[in-house]
Amino acid sequence: MKLSRLYQPRNPLFWLMAALNLMSMVLGWIAQTYALGVLVSLMIVVFAIGNVVLGAFLAWRLLNS
Repeated sequence: MKLSRLYQPRNPLFWLMAALNLMSMVLGWIAQTYALGVLVSLMIVVFAIGNVVLGAFLAWRLLNS
């Protein structure tokens, strides 16, 4: 398995993975920076974790394609 297989700018899965990972970072930053209610913070954290899991799955598909 080569890490060079991860960088495939012509593959839409690459850009979807990059966008999901960027959105996860932004959601994590929002959850830590702003004083939000418990329910809102929990919702943001769940979305961030979901984005990380989906991004990792897409990275795995890119590496194995």
